[in-house]
Amino acid sequence: MIWKEVLIRYGELSTKGRNKTEFIHRLRDNIRNTFKEISPLKIHTERDRMHIQIDNNEQMEVLMDKLPKVFGIQSFSPVAVCDKTMDAMKSLALEIMDDFREKEITFKVEVRRSDKTFPFETHEIQREIGGAVLSHFQNLSVQVKKPDVELRIEVRNDAIYMMAQIIKGAGGMPVGSNGKSLLMLSGGIDSPVAGYMMMKRGVRLEAIHFFSPPYTSQNSLQKVKVLANELSKFGYKIRLHVIPFTDIQVLIKDRVPENTIMTTTRRMMMKIADKVREEIGALGIVTGESLGQVASQTLESLTAINDVTSTPVLRPLIGYDKLEIINIAEEIGTYETSIEPYEDCCTIFTPANPKTKPKVDKIKHYESFTDFDELIEKAVRNRELYIFPMMKPKEDKFEGLL
Repeated sequence: MIWKEVLIRYGELSTKGRNKTEFIHRLRDNIRNTFKEISPLKIHTERDRMHIQIDNNEQMEVLMDKLPKVFGIQSFSPVAVCDKTMDAMKSLALEIMDDFREKEITFKVEVRRSDKTFPFETHEIQREIGGAVLSHFQNLSVQVKKPDVELRIEVRNDAIYMMAQIIKGAGGMPVGSNGKSLLMLSGGIDSPVAGYMMMKRGVRLEAIHFFSPPYTSQNSLQKVKVLANELSKFGYKIRLHVIPFTDIQVLIKDRVPENTIMTTTRRMMMKIADKVREEIGALGIVTGESLGQVASQTLESLTAINDVTSTPVLRPLIGYDKLEIINIAEEIGTYETSIEPYEDCCTIFTPANPKTKPKVDKIKHYESFTDFDELIEKAVRNRELYIFPMMKPKEDKFEGLL
């Protein structure tokens, strides 16, 4: 089968009003960014769908592999082309429907006839093509309402375009269409899922991770890099800011009561995240917190943590239970990495009985005896930056001559 194009359907984008064109252009740009290795792609946009022209089988294989992860796409179909004759149409229809020869299924022929000069009417095309398919495949039967397969034929000015396979897309909104936020990315299960869910709503992400060597290892940092790279597969690059957090974390352990260590640690993380957010021009902070899951995620704890910033803190998992979060992590491919046994800084110095209902006034009082500001500024200033997906170094064609 030689494919000519991939037809993309927008889904939710179709409900947009006057700014719909902006969303479509964002989706087009995200597709080009995702498929740089097979660029330049020839993309034609319409109000309700998009066409990606296919030049070779390599392009088709890459598109089929990655398109299901690009947000803003409801579904897509590989499209084949033939000459504008009835014999050519029948031949192509049989070739396409041959993919379903092993299944007992129902089908119908759907015709879209934009070239009104074409000599065959819609019903005539349906009858001729449907009859040819039925006579050739004994396992198929016609069903007009809700068939298993729709053989779609489009009569355009230049040729006949035909498709039968409809592949489900990621849905949602194109990444970047709803601004930018900073994701607090740990090495656990929850935060990558939170990032995925915000990207699905069109939010472009940068990520921040708190690294506390020697209490946390290079393996734990590598795990976070892998998670950031996985998130970058959903339509946009991810910049990861790695914060040196050891000095602050040790100071917290020494200066505040043991049962409030976790609350103060989270507050310092939030302060640092807010400063990085401001520098990069993000509008919000995203966390993987789920209400009541651990001691730091009670309403009282979340209130105490939120007290250090007026920036919107987005918690897309707040009403999810752990099993629901794990299911999503497995679906998006982050779960196996997240459960690798390398601790992050959130698990070190954790008291046996952390306070679940901290009072903001008391937490502020305990923190007032220590000047954290200088260490916070230093941590922000000394952060390391990584960009995902990481670009492969270009080959030096003269290297072998040296």
